[in-house]
Amino acid sequence: MITFFTSSAQNSTTQRYYYELFNSGSGECGSEAQFSVAWGHKQGSGSADEGGQVNDTPSRAIYGQYKQLCLEPGTERFTIGGVTTDQIYVINVNRARMREFIDEGNLEINLQRLAGSQWLAGGGAQNAWTGSNVRVFPSQAVLRLIDDSRTTAATIGTAGEVYNIVSGTIEDGIYNSSAPHYYGQLYRRLGIVVLNGDKLDMSCSFLTVTGSEIPGDNAYKLFTAISGAALYTDTSGDRLGFAGRSGEKVKSTHFFVRVKNQEYNFTNNPTFVTGSTGDLAQPTMIGDPSVFITGIGLYSDSKELLAVGKLNKAVKKKFNTECLIKLKLDF
Repeated sequence: MITFFTSSAQNSTTQRYYYELFNSGSGECGSEAQFSVAWGHKQGSGSADEGGQVNDTPSRAIYGQYKQLCLEPGTERFTIGGVTTDQIYVINVNRARMREFIDEGNLEINLQRLAGSQWLAGGGAQNAWTGSNVRVFPSQAVLRLIDDSRTTAATIGTAGEVYNIVSGTIEDGIYNSSAPHYYGQLYRRLGIVVLNGDKLDMSCSFLTVTGSEIPGDNAYKLFTAISGAALYTDTSGDRLGFAGRSGEKVKSTHFFVRVKNQEYNFTNNPTFVTGSTGDLAQPTMIGDPSVFITGIGLYSDSKELLAVGKLNKAVKKKFNTECLIKLKLDF
């Protein structure tokens, strides 16, 4: 994915919590939500109180939401690469895009460095470095991230398999695999990537706003970094977008249905016969009645129709021939 758009239909209230990103502009044909980006803080910093309630901030709600989804019961903070962080950036892949899970080993996130250091050098205050003031660094400085499934087994928890997000590329693998740089975690079955905000401040100059009662609009910085990276290419000339592959385990059962000769060549349809004596309405059905099989129904022991298999083309069955049809049922 190399083009990224926010939605004009998303209201400003929900944007204080997250931004929904699309593959094309709102209203365009084929425009679909791909993933959302959000920012959370344990203490609720970097955003203003909602509804007049003290400490009821969007950043606190986001941190608490993903803590409940991703962490083990009783765990209060995210620990990434052995380092605990109170601020997280989140990428949440749309369920329709990921299906059952994100295919580990095929995820790559590219983040262009922001101009946070330039903002400060130019006299800008950190608390004013909000989403609306964010600019990308004027030259290519892309942080490339992948999961570490190629070298490290997943940690299994209540959220399913968890992999580390480290610096590297799908093509070249992990940079410095003996001592990788940890930036986040992939919760593959949830379709969630949690990134350490402190690391992005250092590596990508996010300059995250963490002041009290300040609407920092930090989630927009992640959108800017992702979309900004797509302006550049790698050494092969490929655009540095957001790469991922969905996964789905399909279980199949095969049924072999034998239609014997002299069976299923007639019907109970009342139009099949004519007159009071029950003569066949079609003379061609006398002697060697032929029918065309177009589908097979699977029934339970109590004669409930459970599934219907359709043939890609009708199969002709004569009175003295039999058919063997294989059905494949995917779960």
